[in-house]
Order: sequence, then structure tokens, then C-alpha cells
Amino acid sequence: MEQKQAIYRILDANLDRAREGLRIIEEWCRFGLNNQTMAESCKQMRQELSQWHSPEIRAARDTVNDVGTTLTHPKEEKRENLDSVLLANLCRIQEALRVLEEYSKLINGKFALTMKQMRYQVYTLESQLMNKNNHQLLSQSSLYLVTSPVENLYEVVESALQGGLKLVQYRHKDETDVVRYEQASKLKQLCHKYNALFLVNDRIDLALAVNADGVHLGQTDLPISVARQLLGKDKIIGKSTTNPEEMKNAIADQVDYIGVGPVYETPTKAGKKAAGLEYVRYAQENASIPWFAIGGIDETNIEDVVRAGATNVAVVRAIMVADNPKEVTQNLLKKLS
Repeated sequence: MEQKQAIYRILDANLDRAREGLRIIEEWCRFGLNNQTMAESCKQMRQELSQWHSPEIRAARDTVNDVGTTLTHPKEEKRENLDSVLLANLCRIQEALRVLEEYSKLINGKFALTMKQMRYQVYTLESQLMNKNNHQLLSQSSLYLVTSPVENLYEVVESALQGGLKLVQYRHKDETDVVRYEQASKLKQLCHKYNALFLVNDRIDLALAVNADGVHLGQTDLPISVARQLLGKDKIIGKSTTNPEEMKNAIADQVDYIGVGPVYETPTKAGKKAAGLEYVRYAQENASIPWFAIGGIDETNIEDVVRAGATNVAVVRAIMVADNPKEVTQNLLKKLS
């Protein structure tokens, strides 16, 4: 009898834990993403769990004598960003469902099977949720930093992130893979600390190795269909375009965003003729997906680019060689707003 009561206490605690976690996820799907389908999925799972939360299981609750009520961890006291809140609660739900699955096998096989099926449903929800979050963040990012090799790489990027930057692409053409991997790993951690997206230039293998949020590809890189197959549907894929035909093809390939430029001649794209503001105007009228004007843009000319129709821009030197990257980032964001 004591053993049965202990099992009921375990079921009671984890039914509560799973329902609480689902409610936290549901609220973001409802109010943050305005996604009725995902919010309804969470609600249905909460209701399913409630049906298994029988009076007999509830009656076994003994909060006063529960030795776990005072246990805590420093990471539970503070969350770094929204993703950490969502991921912590998704993990909480999954762990609770696994406990429910295993212990309910001792009393009801159908209960156990239901918990197993729900756990896989939550795995799918996690993938959908993080994908939605990343694409929402992409759509809200007006300033995009593409890195260049500088001695104080991490300090520059973090300073820009402190200034409000939400989108970073790691680009280093002339370095060993060992160094690229180390730098990309550290930059991804920095970006996620500030709830910013981290993409890798050209290298799909490197993006996979560090679990980046996506890649940016050029016209001579792997086809988008291959990149999507390798990265999966949840990752962000962007592509450089220099003319209307390339834009049309990129959109047809279902990339998530495009680069439009180079607006001005730039040493980053040595020898490439500037597409000019005319191409920016074309993008403003014809692009059906998010796009970033790029190429030689800085504080001295960004207003011209904005007047031509750009609401989002990508920069390199304007931030990477700035004396105060945070201040420059704030100034650029102000001009874009």
C-alpha cells in the first residue's frame, strides 16, 4: 500500500509539472506568436493530462512532507532570454512525461502509452516553436552584422549585441577550420546570450557543427534544395542577390531572406560592381520575403538607402572597425526606425 501511494505521489507531481510547463508554452504561442494551432495543441494536451489526474492520484499528494519542495538550482532563479524560458519548460514537460510513462506502466498500460505518444507530440511542438521564434526574430531584425577578421572579434560583437543587434553572420574566408569552429562556437553562445540569431557564411558543415540558426549562401554555393535537405526545415537560409533575376530565383527556391547589393562598392566584395540604389528600389517594390540592403552601408549613407526603400540593412565595417560598436549599432538602429 505504501508503495502504491508513493507511485501515486510521483504521478500527481509530474502531472502537475507537465501541465504547468504546457501552460507556459501555450501562453507564448497565444500571445507571443499569435499562433492558434500551436496554442490549441498545448491546450488539448493539458486537458488530456487533466483527465488522467484522477481523484485517487490527487488524494496521494503530501506537500507538507515532500522533501523536494525546498530543492532549487541557480539557473531556475533567472533566465537569460526568451529561448531559455521556452527550452527550460519544454525540457520540464518532456521529463515529466517520461516519468509518467514509466511509473504508469505499473498501474495502467493505456496511461503509459498515452504519455509516450504525448512526449513525441511535445518533441514536434519544440521543433515548430523554435522555428517560429527564429523566423519571427528574423522578421523583426532591421540591422544585420556580417563579421570580418579583427583582433577583438568577440568584444566587438558583444558590444554590438549590447546595442540592440539581433542578427549576426560569421564570415571568415581565410582561416583554418579549427579556428573557424572555435570562433563560430563562441559567437553562437554570445548571440544566444542576447537572444540574437547566429548564422554562418557559406559553410553548411560549420553551421551544423556548431548548431547555428542557419546559413547565408552566395550564388556559387550549394543549391538551396541541398542546403535545406542538410539543415532541415527549421534552420534559416539566406542568399545573396545582385540583380532582379537572382532575386526571382532565390525567392522561387524558398529562401528565408535575401541580401540586396552591393549597394555601394566595398572591399568586402572586391571587384564586384555596385548594384546601386536602383536595385534597392526594385527590391522594395518586388521582394516578397525579408531582404537586407548590403554593401558599403554606414552612418554616412544609410539615410539614402532608407529613402530608396530599405527597412533592413546589413553592415560589416561600419560596426567591425568602429571605436564604439555599441554606439554605432544604436545609431544605425535609430536611423532604421
